[in-house]
Amino acid sequence: MTATSMSKGANLPVAAQRVRVVLGWSAGPGAPDADASALLLRADGRVRDDGDFVFYNQPGHASGAVRHTGKRREGEGTTDTVEVDLRSLEPEIQRVVLGASADGGTFGELSGLRLRLFDAETGQELAFFAMEATTETAFIGGELYLRGGQWKFRAVGQGYASGLAGLATDFGISVDEDPGASGSTDARSAGTGAAPPAPTAPPVAAPPAPPTAPPVPQATQTPPAPAPGSAPRLVKGEERLPVDMRKRLSLRKEQVAVSLRKHGAVDVRARVILVLDASGSMSLLYSKGVVVDVVERMAAVAAQLDDDGEMQAWTFASNPARLPDLALGDLPEWLERHVRVGELTLFRRKKPKKGLLPGQVDMRAVGIQNEEQKVIAEVRAFVREHPAADPTLVLFFSDGGVYRNKEIEKELREAVDEPVFWQFVGLGRSNYGVLERFDTLPGRRVDNVGFFAVDDISDVPDPELYDRLLSEFPSWTREARRLGII
Repeated sequence: MTATSMSKGANLPVAAQRVRVVLGWSAGPGAPDADASALLLRADGRVRDDGDFVFYNQPGHASGAVRHTGKRREGEGTTDTVEVDLRSLEPEIQRVVLGASADGGTFGELSGLRLRLFDAETGQELAFFAMEATTETAFIGGELYLRGGQWKFRAVGQGYASGLAGLATDFGISVDEDPGASGSTDARSAGTGAAPPAPTAPPVAAPPAPPTAPPVPQATQTPPAPAPGSAPRLVKGEERLPVDMRKRLSLRKEQVAVSLRKHGAVDVRARVILVLDASGSMSLLYSKGVVVDVVERMAAVAAQLDDDGEMQAWTFASNPARLPDLALGDLPEWLERHVRVGELTLFRRKKPKKGLLPGQVDMRAVGIQNEEQKVIAEVRAFVREHPAADPTLVLFFSDGGVYRNKEIEKELREAVDEPVFWQFVGLGRSNYGVLERFDTLPGRRVDNVGFFAVDDISDVPDPELYDRLLSEFPSWTREARRLGII
């Protein structure tokens, strides 16, 4: 039996008891990603509460009737799937709206946009709906609805230029609003919910100081710091680290020193700032421990370059948030408390999240979208307000999804005359936008931006990683010194 090819507005009865709804598309270089979702509605067309929204960050409904099962590559295209067990839907639920949001662009940038309905138990394809889109950042592909005791499927094909936030409010979801935002909603932030008010980096408590370490032999006290590229430095607090971590750090500091010597930077010192992408697409890298490992490896760079071996740190997604400074002796606790992915901020929250440890950022305020320009601006402001004798090296880690190209370019062009070098590292995902094109952008008197991407940073050996990480910074310092920037 062949699937019914449907046109917009058409409907058909659904005899299957459990269905699989598959959103599919093809995308070329620079095109956005897309995410399927489902809204469970009462007869009045409204959700009951936040739990009636099923998507990648809340993949299962409490009833077990609706599940977001995730993405797959199929030939040249991608699919994202939602499964609905019609037998398990609570009696109050009369409709299941099958939506989607574009991640980093519009649906018009995707080709072959389609929705397919399958009998999940037999695998038989029941319906095929080819969709057309232009500037929409959210879409209702179809809906399952109950009529006269019979479940039916309707091909909808309705788009929203205001993104998932616009779609969600139509069905009774209370969406956080940014009182400082202009009247229009941009494609990306609207694509998965309106951005909350940008935090002003409220002061956060530093992690509790560890117990005073017992006296140590003079040989382990911090000696006068040698030039960073000459030999590994012993940093205050290093002796408190667990043995395995201390050994890894020692070997990595040696490798950083070797890389600095290779690039003629034996005498270079720097304040090191770490920036971590916490957007939703980074979730797997956080859960697999990849980001924790990245931070530990970057601690060796700060230990070798920075006078006090500390790093300032930011996390960002929809909004930036400054994290407590990372002191080397506090590394295990810092990794456990502060290396965290963002959370959806679509729904209004009236009370602070319970259970936060001292210094922890409420990651709902950070959100899940990519807004690199905001954290770049905040780091620039910090450097201006806290001048240092040494230049600043920003180590900026992201998995892509860059779409605010004009805003990012504006920030980094304006930063050309500031004593900051921005080293961006791509963590495997494509679409880094202007960041990977910066080396070829004209009109700057010094190249203040470096970029490279790796498929899996966990597979990159320390020597190679540090060589790539420090390849452009030394030459920037020489040119910036010649121009009087530092």
